[in-house]
Amino acid sequence: MHVFLTSVSSVTVIVLIMALGYVLRKKKWFSDSFGKNISSLITKIALPASIFMAVMNNLTREKLLGLSTGIVFPILGVVIGYLIAWLTVKVLKIRPGRRGIFMNGVVNANTIFIGMPLNQALFGDRATTYFLIYYIVNTVSTWAFGVFLISNDDPTNLKTHQTHQINWKKILPMPLVGFLVAIVWMLLKLPVPNFAGETLSYVGALVTPLSLIYIGIVLADAGLNNMKLDRDSTLALLGRFVLSPVVLIILIKLGAASGIELPTLMSQTLVVQSATPMLAVLPILANEAHGDVNYATNIVTISTVAFIIVVPVLMGILQFI
Repeated sequence: MHVFLTSVSSVTVIVLIMALGYVLRKKKWFSDSFGKNISSLITKIALPASIFMAVMNNLTREKLLGLSTGIVFPILGVVIGYLIAWLTVKVLKIRPGRRGIFMNGVVNANTIFIGMPLNQALFGDRATTYFLIYYIVNTVSTWAFGVFLISNDDPTNLKTHQTHQINWKKILPMPLVGFLVAIVWMLLKLPVPNFAGETLSYVGALVTPLSLIYIGIVLADAGLNNMKLDRDSTLALLGRFVLSPVVLIILIKLGAASGIELPTLMSQTLVVQSATPMLAVLPILANEAHGDVNYATNIVTISTVAFIIVVPVLMGILQFI
């Protein structure tokens, strides 16, 4: 019951911040360019700062080395998830502007804002190291590959038949640069000056509230009556809440049958993270690539609210892992 109430509380906070963005946009507090401005601020400055400090605060060289065995399972889960999502895109002909968003929605999770507090409520501090396994995989998956799928699905490029040239800003987006710099910094055991750490922490803390306010702005522009469970949204939700955890459970069971037995707490942590809602920054990434922002907002909002129902089901499944 405690875990369920924690989940409801987390989702309520998210919905209230989105509602704030919605109301302020309706009241014309925000100009038409404000959404685009904060999307650039988040992706190019706040997210790299947030990821850098998350690594600095939660990882050490010893922890990184100790995660080597368990990290194989979420990596395989992500790869299989991308393959199934890609096949779904091809077979069901999901339209340009939605393809990259759909694949990200199926594979990548909101590990920081929802996954971390839920994991803390379920398992406490003893599972933090196991949480970092999924966090690392999810971060690399999102910013090394997921964002490339969205930018490569830019419908404006498809219409103009623009040739695909190497764009280092897309191959190495700033959040991934922040992660790579943090890993190198941590491995070299370089100190982070207090003033720098506090500055990056404050800037990084902008990510979640601004992302949710942005979703509220998009909702206000699109209209709440346009939020609906169409085919593509339903498929994305099934991929996030059913496919991702089921694939990981099967991999863990196959690993156990092959003699690679993970600690129960690690297995449960990985499965919980694989079933958390979609990335709050999906609409922002979609906007940067001229994608279907309304679709991205739709699946993020529905997956966040639906997670209230998913949590008790997930708790029941965890008893068998």
